[in-house]
Amino acid sequence: MLIKFIKPDFEFSDDRGSLKQLVHNGWKQVNYITSVEGSFRGDHYHKENQEAFFVISGEFELTLEHIKTHEKAHYTLKKGDFFIIYPEVMHSFLYKKDTSLISMYNYGVERPDGEKDIFTL
Repeated sequence: MLIKFIKPDFEFSDDRGSLKQLVHNGWKQVNYITSVEGSFRGDHYHKENQEAFFVISGEFELTLEHIKTHEKAHYTLKKGDFFIIYPEVMHSFLYKKDTSLISMYNYGVERPDGEKDIFTL
């Protein structure tokens, strides 16, 4: 499995605005990321971490490839998409619009031995 699309744990909306509780447990590192239209990021994988993303705004092309099975997938992701990329899956982002997103790791990139769980081929 390369990717899993998920939903927020809880959503509430009224005339004052809205609240989305993305998760309430299971994640140790949370990042806010902005990327400009035309930029390329990623092209790496994690050996141990699952990485979840919630797209706040924008649009990008996501390319995935499992490093062992070579299974591939390609998605166009937009505002409101929420998904998990599994360990050992290369992931690359080509931003079609200025984009803001949240990323979360279940263990965190910095490992206890001081090394980082981020690898390229």
